[in-house]
Formats: sequence, C-alpha cells, structure tokens
Amino acid sequence: MLLADLPPIETWHWLAFGGLVVFLLGLDLLVLHREDHVPSMRESAGYTVFWILLAVGFNGFVWWWRGGEAGLQFLAGYLLEKALSMDNVFVFAVIFRYFCVPLQYQYRVLFWGILVAIFTRLAFILAGAALIAKFHIVIPLFGIFLVYTAYKLARESGAEVHPERNVVRRFARKFLPLTKEGSEKYGHSFFVRVRGRLYVTPLFLVLLVVESTDVLFAVDSVPAIFGVTKDPFIVFSSNIFAILGLRALYFMLAGAITMFRYLHYGLAAILGFVGLKMIAEYAADTFFGHEGEGLVPIWMSLVVIAVLLAISIGASMAANRRERAAAVEEGGKG
Repeated sequence: MLLADLPPIETWHWLAFGGLVVFLLGLDLLVLHREDHVPSMRESAGYTVFWILLAVGFNGFVWWWRGGEAGLQFLAGYLLEKALSMDNVFVFAVIFRYFCVPLQYQYRVLFWGILVAIFTRLAFILAGAALIAKFHIVIPLFGIFLVYTAYKLARESGAEVHPERNVVRRFARKFLPLTKEGSEKYGHSFFVRVRGRLYVTPLFLVLLVVESTDVLFAVDSVPAIFGVTKDPFIVFSSNIFAILGLRALYFMLAGAITMFRYLHYGLAAILGFVGLKMIAEYAADTFFGHEGEGLVPIWMSLVVIAVLLAISIGASMAANRRERAAAVEEGGKG
C-alpha cells in the first residue's frame, strides 16, 4: 500500500495523540511512581507488560482506523524501536554506574530524559519526513548510514560507552555552577539554592549525559524506522510507545546485562537488514520502475526483525546456560 493510500492524518489527530502521551506521562509520574523508591523485579516486569499491552491496544486501534497495512507498519516499527531501546537500557546502566546514582533516583532521571526525548524524536521525525518528501535520494543515504551503524555495532557492544568523555558533561562542568554535594544531600533535585545562588546538582549532569546519549540513539533509530514506513504519524507513535516503557524495561533488565551478550549482534543484523532494504527499494523504484514501498512486504520485515531479535536473545540465554552448567560441573570436580 502506498503512503498516499492511507487515510490522511489531520492536525487534530496529532493533537489528540499528544494529549494521550501527556496523560500517560502524568499517570506514570503522578500515580504509578509518586514516591522515589527502588522498583522490584516483579514490579518492573509488571509495568513493562502494562506498557506493552498499551502499545498493543493502540496498534489494534490503528489497525481498525487505518487498515491492516498501517497496523502491520506500526507493529513492525514498534518492535524495531523496542529492540533498539534494549541497547539504550544497557548504556544507561553504564552511565548511572559511572556517576554512582542511587537506584531510587534513576527513575526520575529517566522520566525527564524521556520527556525531552519525545520532543527531540518529533523534531527528528518531522525533519526526516520532510527530507524524504523533498529529496528522494535521502532514502538510500539513510540506508547506507544504517549499514555502517550495523557494522560498528557488530564490532563493539553498545554498552561500551565512556561517560567521562561526554562533550555535554565536560561543557556543563566547566560553565555551570555545580554543587559539591551529590544525591545523598539533595535527593532527586536538579537545581538548588545555596546562600541565594542557584546551582545545578550532579544529578542534573547525569540528565544531560542521558539526554545527549539519547540524541545519538535517535540518529540511528529514526532512519531505521523510516525503512519500515514513511508515514510520519506511524513513525512517531510507534517510536513514542516504545520509549514510554523504557524506564520499566530498564529496571527489569539493567542488572542482567551479561544475560544478553549477543544482543548487539542481533540489533546490528536488524539495522543492516533495514538499511539494505531501503537501498534496494530505492534502486528498484529509480532504475527498474518498481513503484511504491512494497519491494519487501511489511509482514516479511516484521518476521525478519522478530526472528533476528529472537535468535540473538536465544543464543545469549543458551550461552548463559552452558556457562552455568560448566561452572556446576567444575564445582563438582573440586
């Protein structure tokens, strides 16, 4: 189905979706997590399921409203962004560990980080859609960029980050008035007044690092989802539903980084597939007169993404079981 064949999106549709997102964020901050605390694994798993069910419900609404093709596009985009967000989780864990942020304050940082990320993603998506509409050559350029990103990700895990080298952090430490005390004194506050002067806390520096890191993730994920659909509303809504549950996913998975040792290979394969798909569809359209977006059917893209993700997670879990079995056997010999 061509993009033009889908029911048009009016301004009020965007405003209604924005209102839904504001409601969900308010529910998250003011109802589900009113107090700073360390979420248990069971609590985090429950909230993760809650956010996934919300996304599935919205997916059903899109299917009813705009048809099966749009529903499949949303599902494929959501699965792609959810998979990429798992890599975000491990990078955020490295950042929090480096800055020694207590667990009970990490949720607050992630909330405000994701709130700003929603606006940056919207800007990226609208800019990308405008570029694609005006310059068709942008599509294979996105594809080439994704293939290069896939190569880099396959060579080194996304968790290998260096917060101390972050340019935004170094700039903030140099030019912003920073308190000497940390979270043990100021809790989850980002700003404090000391003797009448306004200071930023170390937790605000963590927020800046998280934000700047998320921008780098958006540079990868936004072009990737344009390889699944060119519809800006589906791109944005599936992206937002994927990151709305990122905080719960973080507390469920952050302590289990080693359990997903091969995940970055799966994500690299997914990015490579989407990038090659974008290049192939542009070539088919430009040189062979293949009109439309369906050189690779959306259902096939969905299956490939799901299979690659499942293989990387399954291989990681199998490797973990082998190591545990070997450790038990070695212990028995000892």
